[in-house]
Amino acid sequence: MTTTRIIISGTVDLPPEKVDEALKTAKPLIEGALTEKGCLDYDWCPDPLIPGRIRVFERWESEADLKAHFDDRWYKDMRDTLGQFGILGAENYKYLVDIQEPVYDETGTARADFFTAP
Repeated sequence: MTTTRIIISGTVDLPPEKVDEALKTAKPLIEGALTEKGCLDYDWCPDPLIPGRIRVFERWESEADLKAHFDDRWYKDMRDTLGQFGILGAENYKYLVDIQEPVYDETGTARADFFTAP
């Protein structure tokens, strides 16, 4: 299993009538980002409850990989592409992961505590 070091979670708000076209236009950029070293997930999808909102979820193996992404065309072109559709707001945060473990323990029970941590 590859260990996630960094998670990016956020939102981008567009006029609701432009979300489908924006995501269709961005699809090659999403596919490109997924080829980058250290990119484990690069998900952009419409929020099912808030019209016009795109949910962003990314997982990266390292800070170096994320920095390379920010310097690469996939990131820069995504920013510019979405801008063409009239960004109304955005909120994105990165999280450094100290521990990663399964949600379910060996008995199949969902656990909120970090049961493998020392």
